[in-house]
Amino acid sequence: MTTRDFEPVGRGGPFRPLSSTAVWRLASFVLVFGAWEFAGRVPISPAFPTFGATMAALFQMTLDGSMGRAYLSTLQPLLIGLLISGVFGILAGVAMGLSRLFEFFVAPVFIVLQAAPVAALIPLITFIYGIGLTAKVIAVCILAAPVIVLNSYKAVRNASPSLIEMCRAFQGSRVQVIAKIILPDASPLIFAGLRLGIAAGFIGVVLAELLITPTGIGDLITYHRSVADYAEMYAAIFSIVAFAAITVSSLQKLETMVFRPEKKEG
Repeated sequence: MTTRDFEPVGRGGPFRPLSSTAVWRLASFVLVFGAWEFAGRVPISPAFPTFGATMAALFQMTLDGSMGRAYLSTLQPLLIGLLISGVFGILAGVAMGLSRLFEFFVAPVFIVLQAAPVAALIPLITFIYGIGLTAKVIAVCILAAPVIVLNSYKAVRNASPSLIEMCRAFQGSRVQVIAKIILPDASPLIFAGLRLGIAAGFIGVVLAELLITPTGIGDLITYHRSVADYAEMYAAIFSIVAFAAITVSSLQKLETMVFRPEKKEG
């Protein structure tokens, strides 16, 4: 056996060094969490716990099952709302991109919804639909659907004109132009809009749980704030932020793998 046997085996080997991107990401986490710990120890406020205390509270809430029960409640309206927003949003956006008449009647509605302050609309939703599951699903849809619809619409409308003309030059029918040129060319932007819509959906479900009725993660935040358990309150907030960030980041990696494989790292 020689020293050659212990040499790195290449880019994919066990001794592959961290990429510069991973190093900078790790450094940013260390900087942010270190600043959090320092601010909690000063402290900048009696209601601001240290990062260590927050992580200890998060670990305890995970062990006792309260975090898991909260997420089971939160994910129900979130998943239903995102499913409705995704299916309806993509169909509506594609229809707007293909039809000027449909765009004329529908686009202003979603532009207004995207610009509207959702927190001001939630009391109206509660007045009409009560404080149950339906109101929370609608809150998710109001935030997620406009992003998905408008991104899908722009993706279809900005499909490559040269590819469309090429298909028509080869006697392609309207259906073939849509199915073989427009939709495949628009797919990356449609998926990106879906990813952004999911991120907006997380905001919608948390707003719904805080403003409509305290359940799930919103209930944890509200309860621990009311009894001054600030470490537990920040742990609940941290968990939903981390969960949303991981979900959106995973979808971004999936988008890169499926639609932009040339941009994959390393």
